Amino acid sequence: MKHESYRFTEEHEWVSVKGGMGIVGITDYAQKQLGDIVYVELPEVGRMVEKGKEIGSIESVKAVADIYSPVTGEVLLVNEALQSAPDLLNRDPYGEGWIAKISLADPGEISSLMDLTSYEKFVEEEAKK
Repeated sequence: MKHESYRFTEEHEWVSVKGGMGIVGITDYAQKQLGDIVYVELPEVGRMVEKGKEIGSIESVKAVADIYSPVTGEVLLVNEALQSAPDLLNRDPYGEGWIAKISLADPGEISSLMDLTSYEKFVEEEAKK
C-alpha cells in the first residue's frame, strides 16, 4: 500500500493531514526495526506538542523507542486501542495502528517533511549504514 499524501520524518513517523488535523503514526520500516511491539506510551489528550519533540514511546521485545511529533499543535485524540493491542503498530502501522491526532498549529510545517519518494530514498540510505 502506498501513501503518497503522507509526510515523513527522519525518526520514522508519518503524518496524514485531514482538515487542519494531522494523524500521526510510525512507519512500516520503524515497526520492522523494532520487532514485536508490547507496549505504547501515548501522549495525553489536550497536551500541546512541538514538532520534533518526544510525545511518547514504544516498547518492543528488542528495544524502547521514543515517538516524536512531526507537527506542532494540540493532541486531540489518541488511539486507545493500542493500550490493549500494541501489536496494531506491527499489523497495520498506516491504518488501525495510528498513534495520535494533533491539531495543526502551523500547517506550513508539513512542507518541511519528506514526501514518500524522499522517505523511501532516506530509508535506503539508512539501510546501507
